[in-house]
Amino acid sequence: MTAGEDRASRTEDTRRRTEDGRQRNVEGAFPSSVRRCRSSGFLPLWAGLMILGLAVVVVVLLGLLGISILERRWETQRPPVVVRPLQQWEPNNAVWGEDYPREYESYLRTRITDTRTKYGGSYPRDYLDIDPQEVILFAGYGFSKDYLQARGHYFAVQDVTKTARLIRPFNAATCWTCKSTDVPRLMDQMGVKEFYAANFHDLTKEVTHPIGCQDCHDPQTLKLRITRPALQEAFVAMGRNINEATHQEMRSLVCAQCHVEYYFRTDAKAGLKNYLVFPWAKGTALEEILAYYDALEYSDYVHAISGTPIVKMQHPDYELYLTGIHSYRNVSCADCHMPYRTEGGVKYTDHHVQSPLLNIANSCAVCHRWGEDEIRTRVEGIQTKVETARLAAEEALVRAHFDLAATLQAGASAQDLTEARRLVRRGQIRWDFIASNNGMGFHSPQESMRLLGEAANLAQQARVEAARLLAKRGITDPPKYPDISTRQKASEVAQAFVAGQGTKLLP
Repeated sequence: MTAGEDRASRTEDTRRRTEDGRQRNVEGAFPSSVRRCRSSGFLPLWAGLMILGLAVVVVVLLGLLGISILERRWETQRPPVVVRPLQQWEPNNAVWGEDYPREYESYLRTRITDTRTKYGGSYPRDYLDIDPQEVILFAGYGFSKDYLQARGHYFAVQDVTKTARLIRPFNAATCWTCKSTDVPRLMDQMGVKEFYAANFHDLTKEVTHPIGCQDCHDPQTLKLRITRPALQEAFVAMGRNINEATHQEMRSLVCAQCHVEYYFRTDAKAGLKNYLVFPWAKGTALEEILAYYDALEYSDYVHAISGTPIVKMQHPDYELYLTGIHSYRNVSCADCHMPYRTEGGVKYTDHHVQSPLLNIANSCAVCHRWGEDEIRTRVEGIQTKVETARLAAEEALVRAHFDLAATLQAGASAQDLTEARRLVRRGQIRWDFIASNNGMGFHSPQESMRLLGEAANLAQQARVEAARLLAKRGITDPPKYPDISTRQKASEVAQAFVAGQGTKLLP
């Protein structure tokens, strides 16, 4: 063997020993049973059992998933119409609830009267106790006697019959319009004009069911519908067709049947008495509503202190909402106050109508991806600013009413006060447009601040005009304003003016 062949032979032996060593190291890392299985081509027993167990778990999980899917599909197969036919004007919410228990059970939660937010909730309270200045602002009108926070829809009939603002015999059954599911039936039986013209207390035995299903839903198809003619007539007056509204728009319009500004029109020539009208013929903005009332020379009452003809705003929630960001983004009233809920495979609307702050997870957090505390803090911060502006406007208006009364005591004529009264009228309707709204301005914060700022400015202009009239009569000291720090004191002052024996204001 040559030297070269010997070196090649030794190199090959070294390579084989190295390869054998690696193989022994690999096999040494496994139990002998595995080495035997590897050599025989079978898996060990424990590995087979593990695979079998995993397969069983997977099969069980897939079975449960399949059952869950089938259950959800079954739950979602709700009938397109009610199971049992309903009468055209069925007023009893419990009857509707037999086929729609989830909606009915959530509606029944409007009986809760202890919910509370910083500026709202369903707990009973009288605004006049909280804010005595409003006693003065409504002097000579029913709202200076009683201004109760409305409870949930469940109590609508009870609350309207107990208010001190309706004195027997009250000749306007119109006040029933937004309180009961019995109203559409009575309108159908009596006629709309005849219903409005009836005596309120004569219908107490006929009107027993509170706000509910029939007010907003067709009994045959469950589709949203408008049951109150005033809203339909308001759309006609604006040149619009309410029947062209989308489903999303309807989720606000069914609320707009009641949560709006309105007045009672009486016209003997037209055969109308206390006919319900929404003042939207010129538009829904505050300036357009005021222009409508001014053209009619309409007022709800003459202020007992200043003699100013005043229009009392009701609760123009819908009109203010139209100027806000949520309306601009096509977010409906129901999206926030009646959000969707899910139970299993069923998605339904929560009929517990309440403040979104009491249900932030389902109402606000669907769009606003912040924590609940942050959302609540943000909302309350906006509301607090609106309240501050509202109170400032109130104070200016109250002083304006007293300033005008002082000029009368100084001998000024009604003609002398024409401009000052016009300014007060314009200022108070702006303040009331926001103050009478639910939500402390949150439906449209920027519009709320604009109108409250204008209200304060107009009130101050009226005060300047009154000061000028007093100065012409040699009076340069400010009037002596009475103490109205409590409801009782404010009521005594207001009643004295109503009786024609107003507090002496001149220094």
